[in-house]
Amino acid sequence: MSAFRDVDLGILGDPMRQAIFERVARRPSSVGELAESLPITRQAVSQHLRVLRDGGLVVATPQGTRRIYRVDPAGLAAIQAYFQRIWDDALTGFQKAADAAVADPEQESSA
Repeated sequence: MSAFRDVDLGILGDPMRQAIFERVARRPSSVGELAESLPITRQAVSQHLRVLRDGGLVVATPQGTRRIYRVDPAGLAAIQAYFQRIWDDALTGFQKAADAAVADPEQESSA
């Protein structure tokens, strides 16, 4: 998947899913390891991980009888690119407003 794909930020809208994503970002983990540190069942952790995986935010690697989940770098890059576009648009808008205020000093004095 491309790092510039559309990002569904709603995936991280669930507080428990966000907590799971943050834990996996800090340290790749299995479902069991995650369930031990959270107030939800292994089944619930698995469901959240499935949503994160389907959304391109985590990947699973088989390790023996377990699957280890880690952040998908492409998914993280997509989130970063999304926020960078928002930031760039905001800075461009601010620059245009600042330039307009300098170009029209009468507008500034009447404010």
